[in-house]
Amino acid sequence: MTTYVFPGQGSQYKGMGNGLFEKFPEITRSANRILGYSIEKLCLHDEENNLGKTQYTQPALYTVNALSYLDEIEKTGRKPDYLAGHSLGEYNALFAARAINFETGLELVKYRGELMSHSVNGAMIAILGMSGEEVEAFIKQSRLFSLEISNYNAPSQIVVGGSQNEIQEAILLLEKKMVTVIPLKVSGAFHTSFMNNAREKFEKFISRIKFNELRIPVISNVTSRPHVTHEIQQKMIEQITSSVRWTESIQYLIQQGEVDFQEIGPGRVLAGLVSKIQAEYEPPSMSRVNEDPKIASKHIPLETKVIEKPSGFAAESLGDRTFKEDYGIKYAYLSGAMYKGIASVDMVVSMAKEGMLGFFGTGGLTLQQIELAIQQVQQKVGLEKPVGFNLLHSPAQPESEEALVNLYLKYGVKIIDASAFMNITPALVLFKAKGLEKYNKQNLQSNHKIIAKISRPEVAEAFLSPAPERILNKLLVEGKIETWQAEILTQLPVADDLCVEADSGGHTDQGVAYALMPAIIKQRDRMMDLHNYKKRIRVGAAGGIGTPEAAAAAFILGADFIMTGSINQCTVEANTSESVKELLSRINVQDTDYAPAGDMFEMGAKVQVLKRGVLFPARANKLYDLYQKHNSIDEIDHKTQVQIQEKYFKRSFSEVFSDCCRYYSSEEIEKAERNAKYKMAMIFKWYFAYSTRLALQGIEEQKVDYQVHCGPALGAFNQWVKGTRMEEWNKRHVSEIGLAIMTQTAELLQTRINQMLRA
Repeated sequence: MTTYVFPGQGSQYKGMGNGLFEKFPEITRSANRILGYSIEKLCLHDEENNLGKTQYTQPALYTVNALSYLDEIEKTGRKPDYLAGHSLGEYNALFAARAINFETGLELVKYRGELMSHSVNGAMIAILGMSGEEVEAFIKQSRLFSLEISNYNAPSQIVVGGSQNEIQEAILLLEKKMVTVIPLKVSGAFHTSFMNNAREKFEKFISRIKFNELRIPVISNVTSRPHVTHEIQQKMIEQITSSVRWTESIQYLIQQGEVDFQEIGPGRVLAGLVSKIQAEYEPPSMSRVNEDPKIASKHIPLETKVIEKPSGFAAESLGDRTFKEDYGIKYAYLSGAMYKGIASVDMVVSMAKEGMLGFFGTGGLTLQQIELAIQQVQQKVGLEKPVGFNLLHSPAQPESEEALVNLYLKYGVKIIDASAFMNITPALVLFKAKGLEKYNKQNLQSNHKIIAKISRPEVAEAFLSPAPERILNKLLVEGKIETWQAEILTQLPVADDLCVEADSGGHTDQGVAYALMPAIIKQRDRMMDLHNYKKRIRVGAAGGIGTPEAAAAAFILGADFIMTGSINQCTVEANTSESVKELLSRINVQDTDYAPAGDMFEMGAKVQVLKRGVLFPARANKLYDLYQKHNSIDEIDHKTQVQIQEKYFKRSFSEVFSDCCRYYSSEEIEKAERNAKYKMAMIFKWYFAYSTRLALQGIEEQKVDYQVHCGPALGAFNQWVKGTRMEEWNKRHVSEIGLAIMTQTAELLQTRINQMLRA
């Protein structure tokens, strides 16, 4: 097979296209008309030294690439089997595939070049001798948070973009490590979030373009897979801020069979990169998967994975048997409660029907919305199948916790997961008490199950202890529980089971599963001995689980069950916008960041959120930094105030406060009027609710402000399913994901055990 590859910016030189302009005079005249200057003079003579300027470079390269392609076709009379282009060159690939004509492509490239030339705050460097994973680790360890990988040019040639200051800092640090670094002569940090403004404007411009059916497959820079005609427009919009995945693109083409790569256009830059990728590419040998642990650890797509079939070791056997029996499930697999109903009714129902346990995400919803969800779930699955609902800690409004518990008691909800709790509250104890059976005191069990999500030992200890005496007395005095219930509760832990939450999406203490799980398991054992509990408290694992390898690690660490979260947000059942799902379906493991939690803003609590393609984490962190440094909005300098109101809020502080007055109580509004710092926090917290609403509703024109809770597990999941049916989010279903992970985890564990036994 033959693949034509078209170069992008950096391949230009004075004299390129010599002999082509006179050979194709009509196209040359069209180019001159569209550009308003002589393309021939620019490329051949460059008398005004414009060829190195982005707004001139891109149209010039596009034109020469196009003429070179037409010349090659005329000479050989044969069209290629595949097409690919690096960054700008992708437009030439689309032209060659007849998705666009020459003139349309040039108009797009001209406008794209003009937009990109206006980006002046960023810089770029090429890093030689380091892999993408090593560069990502370097960025994280060096805390150079503005840096992003813009080009995966070859396995050991990575291009990074970011702020000029941090690029200079990166150069110094890398040179100390004796790493070769080449500063690039560009005006901005292309293919990073620094180009968000350019992307927004380009999106409006390209919206009027209709792309034709592709005549030849074209590999997308964004996905490293062939374009789908109806998605071309969106992918070319994303290309401006997305990494150029050139290495993966070439590797995909290599996997299609024997490929002859030909660079069409000026220079031999791509030819060199392709040679490096081919030299370092090692296709996995299916016959060696079971024999070589190094090969077995590599990703093999779902549909092509070949692993020795385990004997007597199945998905159903994973996890603790009593846990599955107590909750009435077939698999020790749970889906977490993503707030605002993102963990939806459909998600909970899908899990229940396949013998797994899903939790509805109640955080941020009204009681009326939650009541409707309970009714819908019970109508669809009945009262017998196991379903779960979330109880989110609300330290500022403890009465809201109790109101939700009373709603659960009204509808007979028997399973809850307690999230973000820092201590035990009356609502938890009330729920537990109401599940006790008066005439079965010897059994010492509650029919109401609480799975406590924890990430700190002191919180785990609180849930592993009996209900505090002060809370029992309070509930007794208020007449909400009876004496016999209080007596039994002194002999039971508050939580039936714990779920250890490591580095996850949403609220997180940034814990490491390898450290947390052993510590909490030992703590569980000590507390059971201390209180002489008869029934074993199970410990599950959550956070970072998006692949069979991660699930296997959790079970090896001693997890009695696993819970997934982020990976379910990018499914058909998730109740968030398609715009968010599209963003999430393309992320990698490095594409998340930490930001302040809107509901615990003043306390400095953190949530993990999507970073790629959005500015929310940077903006949210700036708001928190300003809150810490100032006692009122008036103390903030005028320039920053203007920036926040115009760029972040899209409205004035007074308008935001007026909006807050509609949702906060009169007491809180009065407090804000008296306390300037409290008022500043109230106004700043409005942005967090606003950014969440933008994401849930999929407001495209304000995509940069999306707040999307997400952990790196989804990036790992995306890599695992690449090249399979599940690569596209609209083919992902939450229960299918659960079954796939559990099935392949069982197979993987059996394979590793067999390898160790043979060693």
